[in-house]
Order: sequence, then C-alpha cells, then structure tokens
Amino acid sequence: MERNLLLTIEYDGTEFSGWQRQPKRKTVQGTLEEALSAVCGQEIRVDGTSRTDAGVHAYGQRASFKGEFGIPTDRLALAVNHRLAGGMRGKTATGPIRITDVREMPMDFHARFDSKGKTYIYKIRNSQHVDVFRRNYCYEIAKPLDLEAMRLAAAQIVGTHDFKCFQSSGGTERETTVRTVYKLDITESDGDIQIRITGDGFLYNMVRIITGTLVEVGMGKIHPMAPASIIESGDRQNAGHTAPPQGLYLGEIYYEIQEVPGYDE
Repeated sequence: MERNLLLTIEYDGTEFSGWQRQPKRKTVQGTLEEALSAVCGQEIRVDGTSRTDAGVHAYGQRASFKGEFGIPTDRLALAVNHRLAGGMRGKTATGPIRITDVREMPMDFHARFDSKGKTYIYKIRNSQHVDVFRRNYCYEIAKPLDLEAMRLAAAQIVGTHDFKCFQSSGGTERETTVRTVYKLDITESDGDIQIRITGDGFLYNMVRIITGTLVEVGMGKIHPMAPASIIESGDRQNAGHTAPPQGLYLGEIYYEIQEVPGYDE
C-alpha cells in the first residue's frame, strides 16, 4: 500500500551546495534521496519545505514523499541515518544529515504547500575574540552591537508588509512580495546573539537581509527607526547587507496556524 511520509530533518549545511538537488553538486536533498532510495529499494524524490542556500543549517527542515516499500515507518529513520553516517557497523556515528522524525500523513498532504509558517534562527557571535571553530556556524562581529537599537528596529518589521526591499535577485519569481512576520526576537547571552523570526513565508534571502539591516542598526550605520521607511520604499538599496549564510538555521516548520508563535487571530 502506498504511503505518504513526512520527514523532519536536521543538517549541517557546511559541506553542501544548499538543499536543492543540482547536477554534479553535493546537496542535502540529493544526498538524502540517495540514502532513501537505497533503503526503500526504489527511486525516491522528496518535496522539501525550504530551499536553504549553501552553508545554511537546519534543526527542523521538513520533506514529504510517497511510495510503496517494505520497510516499516518506524524503522525508516534508523536505516537511513545509518546509511547517511557511512554505515559503520558496531560504531556510533553521525553524518551531516539526520532524520529526527518520520510520520504517515494523508495522501493529499504536501510538505511545502501545506506549511502555515516557519521560524528561522540567525546566530551572531559578538566578540573581539574570533573563534576559528565556530566560523561555519555563526556570524562573527567584533564591533559591539547596540541590542536595544536593534530591538527598536525589529519591532517595525513585525506585521504584514510588502517586503520587496528585503529580497535578493535570483530567487523564484513570486506572485506577491507581501508576507507576514508574526514574531521577531533578539536575545543575548555572553556575546552570543540570536535573532528568531517567525512568519508565514519568506522571500529569497529575506532573513539574511533583515539580519544585515539589524546589524547595521546595531553598528550605528542605520537609524533604529529607519526600517519602516525602508519597507515603505520597496528599494533593496535602502536595506542593509546580506548576512553570511553560516549563521542561518531553519528552526521549525508549522502545519497548524495555531502553533505558529506570535500568531494572533
């Protein structure tokens, strides 16, 4: 009997050319599909929720696929993770990709089209001491950032707006650039800054450009009250730089609108 399975996947994006399958390039989707195809005994193609760029990481990417195969649903993750880790018998090993959950869904379910919202996390290390071992997992900034100014700026981004100014060229053409940001929080602990942003959807590089804009506010290059006028202008040139991919993590995908943090009917 055919099943429709939803995967939750975490990955270290350092060595991959992004999520999306590409010819002659190592990608998360391509690597995952190879492992799934081997375990299921047939060609598997997954539909992912977010096409993360090269170097971007994920705690909670989601992908779905359909097929008829013998392996039980509750054994799939174990078998695929073993293969992704190199198939080392008798040894504990973890590869750069890991399935953390598998569940059966209705046949008409689609991981991307049924998504109601996403949370992204952006990590910044604000310290004069560069850490070579964290360079692939955060944005290292030596100059002290004004977090209160950044929070003032962030408050203007929350809401339903045309976010054209926070979109890079080169992405998939969208029918509209209007999106809703439900929540945007900035927290700090011992120089480690986290920007958490939740919305109903995001444009190409939107989170990284928002982050770059907030960083420039924190550095005093952009006024804390400027984001409202930047959004109103619709001009990419008025926003800040695109923050590097290494600090970006896909945090969570939501399929029930009531579960989306910050959502208010």
